[in-house]
Amino acid sequence: MNELIKITDFREVLQNYHLSKKAILTLSQTKLVLIIGPTSSGRNTRIKRLLKTGDYHYVISDTTRSPRINDGILEQNGHEYWFRTENEILEDLSEGKYLEAAIIHDQQVSGISVRELERARDEGKIAITDAETTGATNASKYKLDTIIIFLLPPSFNEWQRRIKHRGEMSPEEFKRRMQSACNEFEIALKDSRYQFVINDSGDDSVMQINQIAKLEIKDGRLQAAGEALAEQLLLATKDLVASL
Repeated sequence: MNELIKITDFREVLQNYHLSKKAILTLSQTKLVLIIGPTSSGRNTRIKRLLKTGDYHYVISDTTRSPRINDGILEQNGHEYWFRTENEILEDLSEGKYLEAAIIHDQQVSGISVRELERARDEGKIAITDAETTGATNASKYKLDTIIIFLLPPSFNEWQRRIKHRGEMSPEEFKRRMQSACNEFEIALKDSRYQFVINDSGDDSVMQINQIAKLEIKDGRLQAAGEALAEQLLLATKDLVASL
């Protein structure tokens, strides 16, 4: 269990946070795509497929939490995350060096450092990363043209199968993730900036994300289908949480 020792300091700096002028200039020069979605929606898998095109730069977020073991392999600094101390992130926040940062579950602080967007800009690539809904909201405050894509599992049953396939988790953790998913569905359905993409594990979802990112095409038919599915998933997830 991660423990956030300086949570009061983080709350204070985030409440009064302002991006630096240099950071604002960097944002204006970089296209940014954020992939949002509930647990086991396939965000990382889709991002990896997009990175193979050579047109994207994966934005590695900073975090205060400790590395975890995924599939028997310990996370590496600079691969899954930049693992930084609370003091390091607090200092950079005080200097306005984050596009967004948030306290997650009162256990850790994670965020997107502007230095990662500078790398994407210098490489002439589209910056892409996965994020939470809070991160997307915060990022959009400073970069109005942020492209926000909400990735959906193709059905409730398939989603639950994917979750179980990832490995065992405590009942408390499972319930927390389902509650978080409900919140994410509700936020995305109420915010017109979110563009829904259904992840059916095929190439269609990758192609759709690529079109949205590069051409900024918004297909009304696909969006309507995504909204309908998101509403179904929300209702089913609420019923599940109530039964736990």
